[in-house]
Amino acid sequence: MADVVLYAFDTMADWEYAYITTVLQMQARGGDDRYRLVVAGATGEPVTTLGGLRVLPERALTEVAKDDIALLLLPGGNTWLDGPHQQVLDLARRLLDARRPVAGICGATRAMARAGLLERHAHVVDADADEPDYPGSASRVHASVAHDGPLVTAIGEAPLEFSRAVFTLLDLDDAAGIDAWYASFKSVPDAR
Repeated sequence: MADVVLYAFDTMADWEYAYITTVLQMQARGGDDRYRLVVAGATGEPVTTLGGLRVLPERALTEVAKDDIALLLLPGGNTWLDGPHQQVLDLARRLLDARRPVAGICGATRAMARAGLLERHAHVVDADADEPDYPGSASRVHASVAHDGPLVTAIGEAPLEFSRAVFTLLDLDDAAGIDAWYASFKSVPDAR
């Protein structure tokens, strides 16, 4: 069993990872034991999400074994550009250097860009007009999501597309199954 590590921090954007954590837990309850969801923070102290939920990390980042990580999941949040996130950015760098999966959305992509983590992969950066030049900017694509090798990046307005790319990266189902899941949310008729 490998760990999908959700990085927890004050102001993390609840909706950007919710599909991923829910599907992983549903799969686990259904008997799929390939992945274990681990919530890890800079410390083991509780954090408060943008939605006001209190989240208690199971582990501090220092307690997470790099070799056990199947995916490091970096949600957006309001503190990426001025908060204490160097520890998780260093972990993301080590994982990407080892070609291990990292997925970032919204503000996390901006922090990853500024840290030089996106240089070797096609990627998107949220609010890219605010980040015109950074190491790897030549590899930026203008889309809602990019999946290149071990890296998935997305803008904050695309949590469904982000989740679909993460599910593909983790091989949670075949392409048809993942597309059907996506369509079940994206193709909802107006019920008014």
